Amino acid sequence: MKRLVSIMLTVLILTSLAIPMASAEEKTGVELADNVKSAILIERDTGKVLYENNSNEQLPPASMTKIMTMLLIMEALDEGKITYNEKVRASEYAASMGGSQIFLEPGEEMTVEELLKGIAIGSGNDASVAMAERIAGSEEAFIEMMNKKAKELGLKGTKFQNTTGLPVDDHYSSAHDMAVMAKELLKYEDITKYTGTYEAYLRENTDKKFWLVNTNKLVRFYPGVDGLKTGFTREAMYCLTATAEKDGMRVIAVVFGAPTPKDRNAQVTKMLDYAFSQYKTHPMFKRNHVMGSVKISKGKEKTLDVVTSEPISLLTKKGENIEDVKQKVTINKDLKAPIKKGDKVGTLIIEKEGEKLVESPIVAKQDIEKASWWDLFKRSFGIFTKTL
Repeated sequence: MKRLVSIMLTVLILTSLAIPMASAEEKTGVELADNVKSAILIERDTGKVLYENNSNEQLPPASMTKIMTMLLIMEALDEGKITYNEKVRASEYAASMGGSQIFLEPGEEMTVEELLKGIAIGSGNDASVAMAERIAGSEEAFIEMMNKKAKELGLKGTKFQNTTGLPVDDHYSSAHDMAVMAKELLKYEDITKYTGTYEAYLRENTDKKFWLVNTNKLVRFYPGVDGLKTGFTREAMYCLTATAEKDGMRVIAVVFGAPTPKDRNAQVTKMLDYAFSQYKTHPMFKRNHVMGSVKISKGKEKTLDVVTSEPISLLTKKGENIEDVKQKVTINKDLKAPIKKGDKVGTLIIEKEGEKLVESPIVAKQDIEKASWWDLFKRSFGIFTKTL
């Protein structure tokens, strides 16, 4: 039997034209975020930029740093390296963090889920460090993971020196990079269960009951907002990476350096209003949608399901005509075990008349371990007996 080296699937799908990556103010003549240092507005699934203002300037992100911290936590959960119910012991160092905190005591234990609430809702610096130490062994090692992930995402305007966003030299990001991090974090749909919660409690059944109130007030006052993270220091001023979903379209708005919380929320509100009034998405696939099955060489399992790595949609201006597009899935040649869940094994391309509208990684749905010599022997023996 010939080894399957690639899959090419081409299907006609009724959908739409893509929107070119141009600033919204060029289209409308309206300035959406004029009272901040930097801003950007993107549609989550396609990553299309709907508006930007000075979006590549390197600026202190304050507690928006925790978007990367939460991303690495969600990755560890997805990969099974940690679980929500696992208890994490706070070190003396983690408990010593200043600024926003959930007031962990040295040696206190909380579950991963409780600490994630403390980060996502209450912006707890102590919770961030406790999780960093659990995942990487030390905050320093976790910071290396943060910068490595930033490089993997192609972020050229970001450098981390801590997990919290507390003021420190040579710690910076940009509105563009923060939007990309938020886009990546939102692949993990469970995160908005935490970032979209306005209030919750920790230590609820104890005499040290602690009330968490979301620092992102738009979660309460703007319909559809369910994240992601605020930030403030004297140097950074008021910052916010927000996300909202309406009528199946999810957008991300980022502002750096607003003079007041009121200005920060007003600028983000204007961007969200613009996105939802002017654009529409056409969902095609959810994350982890099975796109097919491929043969694997020298694996304990002979085949591997391949899935989408993120939600896939197309974007149009409201009222634009719908036209046919083509979908093509290409799988890498000569796939061999071992393969880890989430490894890139191919590419999904959606195009119209030769123009590429979407390009997204196709990944392994599950681990495939390398077959032992005994596994291969039994497999070969089985083939041999069938020919007798």
